[in-house]
Amino acid sequence: MGSPCEILLRGEDIAFNNIIADKLQAEIARLEHRYSRFLPDSITTQLNQLAGSGKSLRVDEETAALLEYANTCYQQSEGLFDITSGSLRHLWNYRELGDKQTLPDDKQISRALEKTGWHKVQWQQGEFALPAPGMEIDFGGIVKEYAADCVASLAESEGVISGMVELGGDIRIFGADTMAAEPKYPPWPVGIRDPHDADKACALVSLQRGALATSGDYERYTLIKGKKYSHILNPVTGWPMEGYSSVSVIADQCVLAGTASSIGVLYGENSGQWLQQLGLPYLCVDKQGKMSGTISNGGKD
Repeated sequence: MGSPCEILLRGEDIAFNNIIADKLQAEIARLEHRYSRFLPDSITTQLNQLAGSGKSLRVDEETAALLEYANTCYQQSEGLFDITSGSLRHLWNYRELGDKQTLPDDKQISRALEKTGWHKVQWQQGEFALPAPGMEIDFGGIVKEYAADCVASLAESEGVISGMVELGGDIRIFGADTMAAEPKYPPWPVGIRDPHDADKACALVSLQRGALATSGDYERYTLIKGKKYSHILNPVTGWPMEGYSSVSVIADQCVLAGTASSIGVLYGENSGQWLQQLGLPYLCVDKQGKMSGTISNGGKD
């Protein structure tokens, strides 16, 4: 998944947990193999290689469901959540720009935007195509969180009592005990990282069940002439997002928490109103470290 991952399982049967842990890791590997844009035989790579060829690819039910979810996120975010922003990602290569200490010019951004836009894709009856050469999709903003939910479903089907999976900072709590009227185990304490101090948590929540995901500019970014430019790109303007340093969201499913936090970051200063309409617990941290939202510092969900 291109980031640190961890699976924790509670219970006294260590041998059972070890067997299950292997199955859960295999499920994560399966999804990475299917959807990583870095792998030459992944579905993502196959779709991108056909861009501009006039050919489409018939996709399986799982991929179709992910594409439909991407479409829903695009519509509900007014185009801010867009999995076709690969050309912008190439343009805003944070390592290269940091080395050169230069920014893309307006013409470069305009050309990249010509290859961006979910509304341009051809998607109907299980057939998917990217019409313009150079267009790319990237499931990176969905699959990691989706994988956490798949792990949870598999673990519960195997009879796991209580567990937690963390994939690159996105967390899902699962297990039979988490659904019990009187759980045997206490809630999982989960810290929300302070985007301005990697060694500290800016808030602590106790999760008996559900998911927590955070998006922000604190992990991947470019410093150009002293200014930070996030890897999270606005597919409407072609520029990195500005506004909050991080947005965290709690939801029943990790994929929902993850996309909501990403969209929240992209909405910038208007994210609070949008997140309130969702009715999900959230926490925003601005550039000065000021916090706002319905998750309190040190509180419990």
